[in-house]
Amino acid sequence: MASGTNLANIDLHLVRVLHTVISERSVSRAALRLGSTQPLVSAQLRKLRGLTGDTLLVRAGAGMVPTETALGLLGPAERLLQEASALFGPARSGRVFAPKQAAHTVRIAASDYLDPLFLPGIVARLQREAPGLSLEIHPLSAEFDYRRSLAAGEVDLVIGNWLRPPGELHLGRLTSDEVVCLVAADHPTVKNPRAWTEARYLDSDHIAPMPLHAGAPGIIDDHLAQQGKARRITVRTAHFSLAPLMVAQSHLVLTTGRQFCQRHLGQLPLRIVRCPVGFPAMAYYQLWHERTHASASARWLREQVRDVARELATSSATLAS
Repeated sequence: MASGTNLANIDLHLVRVLHTVISERSVSRAALRLGSTQPLVSAQLRKLRGLTGDTLLVRAGAGMVPTETALGLLGPAERLLQEASALFGPARSGRVFAPKQAAHTVRIAASDYLDPLFLPGIVARLQREAPGLSLEIHPLSAEFDYRRSLAAGEVDLVIGNWLRPPGELHLGRLTSDEVVCLVAADHPTVKNPRAWTEARYLDSDHIAPMPLHAGAPGIIDDHLAQQGKARRITVRTAHFSLAPLMVAQSHLVLTTGRQFCQRHLGQLPLRIVRCPVGFPAMAYYQLWHERTHASASARWLREQVRDVARELATSSATLAS
């Protein structure tokens, strides 16, 4: 290459033209491979001759052959194009993902308000589809700032239910569920369902999860407050998965989605009863940040989560029928 060459005059496409012209030993064939025109490739070849200080292709009978310098440039040009593909190509930019070869760590923050089989289902699917992945599951709590964690890349995905999901995050709706009450089999409302009025419901002893945000009432109580109503919560627990066992041994009322309640009916002396307050369906979402929106691996993860949620919703509906 000529001394004092200005690298600002060289672009990656020019390297591709160099590699193609030398490989094809023909300007016209190179133009076809590049999807270009012969005059344009000829002009680029003249520029390459000026940059390298060599003619690169010379006449030999009816055709053309590369010079010794050109043959020496073929290997470096090929390596440069391969490195550029690794740096800027589909695999590096996140457009291609091979789950069987993946070996990174996935971090999910999730509430346990969904179907009890939901998180185990995600674990089983990821183990099966991407056995090299490591999975961390973090709890959602008032102390966990999931919005900051998503923005900082500390978690890849957040799963839970919100009355109004944060507007700055991407969201995918996983499922929706009817709001019902879970009570012990010997609860008075089971024996006398007609007496299960709104007033009786509000005046009952309720069990509720700890709020996900400091000072936040939770979606059930938030909806009640919007109607100027309030229930009496006598037990707050951070261990929502244990709430059915607490209900089974008391006259507490748990208000949550039917899908969650349905899974406990065969294991504990519990009953599902209608909720006398008109709640909207409980919606569950997965949330993610813009930083991972275009990533193929993150998109694949969201698809797995969505499919697990849909399969469980279908099986729960079958159990209920």
